[in-house]
Amino acid sequence: MSADRPTLPPVRLHSEAELARDALSAPLMARAAKLARWAEPGVPVGVGGQILEEPLAAATEHLGLTGDEDGPAYTAEAWQLAVDTGLVEITETEESEDGADLPDDAAAGIAAPGEELGLLTSGSPQDILDIWLGGMETVLADAAAPDLADLADQLTEGGELDLDALDWNPEEEAELLDGILGNLYLLTALNERPDQEVPLPALAASMIVPDDMDEPTDDVLEEVSEAMMRLDDQFRVLEPIGLVAYQPVDEALIEELDEDGETALPQKSGGTSAESLTEEDVSRYGLVRLTPLGVYAVRARMLDAGVHAPAVGDLTDKGSDVLLDALPDYPEALAQAESELWLAARTPVDAARDLLTAARGDDERAPRRRLAAQQTLSLVSPDAEAALREVLDDRQLGGLARVWLAERALPGIPEPSQELIFWLTVDTIAAQLDSADEDATTELRDLVQGLTEQHSGFFDTAWRVDHPATADVLEAMGRLHPDKKAAKEARKAAFKARSRQSG
Repeated sequence: MSADRPTLPPVRLHSEAELARDALSAPLMARAAKLARWAEPGVPVGVGGQILEEPLAAATEHLGLTGDEDGPAYTAEAWQLAVDTGLVEITETEESEDGADLPDDAAAGIAAPGEELGLLTSGSPQDILDIWLGGMETVLADAAAPDLADLADQLTEGGELDLDALDWNPEEEAELLDGILGNLYLLTALNERPDQEVPLPALAASMIVPDDMDEPTDDVLEEVSEAMMRLDDQFRVLEPIGLVAYQPVDEALIEELDEDGETALPQKSGGTSAESLTEEDVSRYGLVRLTPLGVYAVRARMLDAGVHAPAVGDLTDKGSDVLLDALPDYPEALAQAESELWLAARTPVDAARDLLTAARGDDERAPRRRLAAQQTLSLVSPDAEAALREVLDDRQLGGLARVWLAERALPGIPEPSQELIFWLTVDTIAAQLDSADEDATTELRDLVQGLTEQHSGFFDTAWRVDHPATADVLEAMGRLHPDKKAAKEARKAAFKARSRQSG
């Protein structure tokens, strides 16, 4: 695959309207909006817009969180989000503008609803998502911040703030969290069930355990355990903004860890392994997944960073050449979804003609384009019949056209020549050769074996096929064929084909 090919599979995105509704209903965002409306008369705030003690109590009551032990903390968090996103705006007092030192409980400004608040009701879905994305960035920064308890201990002891002593590097912490979200994004894209939850130990291990390590060492397992507990803290912070759906680590498990000082990973005789997770209640160790809003957000951050992160529907307004070049790298279900959207924007005849034109070529990726064209054309209605009949005599497209017409039981299909049959066979195998999928390799092996069993003397004819990939295909057949004699014949045929091409 060339370096400019996409490195990420496409994702399905919910509509902007659905995502905007999700953003508005995220607990933290909903509280921030409610507090912004509550601030209509004007609320005195401290430096940086921090809500003061007296209005904090009133705000907590307004949110219905008075009976919750963490109610004031949740309220302060929502208020800060409202400030950060512009849902409330701060007007400084004269004393604050003069630079005077103010008591901790003195007002440094007055908070009132900001312009952004109106966009939550009268703006477009994209307006709402832009506000939410800004708030999400603030929450991400909070999630990557050091443990406040450790900071408080340092300050209480009268010492200076020492980040090294906290074992916290801001850049490394942010990169680790980005990596974790990237892994979740990839798992979501590849999973046939986007709502599939990921066990926290497996997610932590994906960032810690080297790919070439068969059995993690005790030190590595300890590092995974520590990362898991850090992720538990972070996901608890990220869930209220709607980025992830998270089932936290069991509090009883955390208490056991605190008491024993041992790894939080499940144990069994012979050490810790992925197998032991199936013997335990996996949910005790935390389960997480990106929400549809989370998928949208992580993709937006990737795009901002210059990463190519395709989404289903991106190719709808692109040419057939772009579509066929991209589809071979898509998972099957997403390739079909992308094709259906592309076809829906065109008439059957126009779509078929465009696809057939883009499918031509002798370059290395041409067989994959033709296979993608065949798969896309299978979704086209019989109204495209005229376009397929136009290429029946085309060496590169005639076989594909006959298959399409036959699948629809349409009359008047001319018999293919042996030359066309063999050319199509080579082209079909060439299109599948660079697939790393184990199932595809098994299917290809079965196809190779079936071809040689059905056609005696297959290799005597195959090496003469005028196709750029003939020699490569025959060499692959030699590797794949389970029968040693047939494999040897394939290798001999490949040598003849390569000599013919070079001569």
